[in-house]
Amino acid sequence: MNTTRNPAAGELLPDETAMDAVTLRVGDLEKMTGFYGSAIALEPLEERARGREVHRVLGRGDVPLVRLVHTPDLPLAAPGSAGLFHTAFLFDDAATLAATVYRTAQDGRARFTGSSDHLVSEAFYFTDPEGNGIELYTDRSRDLWRHVDGEVQMDTVFLDPNDYLRAHLTQDAFDRVSAEPGRVGHVHLQVGDIAPARRFYVDALGFAPSFTGIPTALFASAGGYHHHVAMNTWNSAGAGPRAASLGLGEVALAVPDRAALDALTDRLRRASVPFDDDGRTVTANDPWGTRVTVTIGGTSTDELLTR
Repeated sequence: MNTTRNPAAGELLPDETAMDAVTLRVGDLEKMTGFYGSAIALEPLEERARGREVHRVLGRGDVPLVRLVHTPDLPLAAPGSAGLFHTAFLFDDAATLAATVYRTAQDGRARFTGSSDHLVSEAFYFTDPEGNGIELYTDRSRDLWRHVDGEVQMDTVFLDPNDYLRAHLTQDAFDRVSAEPGRVGHVHLQVGDIAPARRFYVDALGFAPSFTGIPTALFASAGGYHHHVAMNTWNSAGAGPRAASLGLGEVALAVPDRAALDALTDRLRRASVPFDDDGRTVTANDPWGTRVTVTIGGTSTDELLTR
């Protein structure tokens, strides 16, 4: 029986909340840029040197999706540490997803790790050249999602990748894939313990639990989405605060207005979570040191290069 408390409506992030560009600290900037360009059709939008670091923003069209921060002196994350499980890139339709999956599978720097029908979505999983998890997915229509006791029902059912490509991949979609929209749909994290993850991401940040049927994981969202964030302990149970390392640098959210930030800062104060507020962006760290930023309207390429 689920006895966890769901937040009241006034404690929630607005329904319009969306994920923003993800920041990765990388050891080989050119290799990682080449991979995300070849596999996921992300183009470099702009870059800037900041001291010894180089910050490079990649996206589709003028929409930033990933910021790569070149920090070659940092080590790889230690096995079992908190951090990124995967960044999930969401596409509008099956044809665009199939074309992106095919591109990624053809890139020898990627490692395919599986594919699943989650009832609410269809997803394909890879790791990038530095071991960061990637999910490529498309959503089923919301009117096909099933709910029980207020929670969206998800599962992990085998999805044959070859059958999917045969059904949905077209030459036209492949040729046009870089011109089709994509966005960060959700971010899945590795954490040391679910209870403090819930206190931060639900009670303080303001996501609503969307699926709690797995004791070692928590899925949460805004606006009834299946999940914008997920946290699990599958590889990281007991992990403490993150040491400086390559991998996840920042998780970012976009909210519609200053009222959403005011409500957020009230929740953070009540939860005794330190934060910074520059009037447009609120920044706080989760219990494992992952930086989370929440920005009105989303972060522009220029803002990504200056913060």
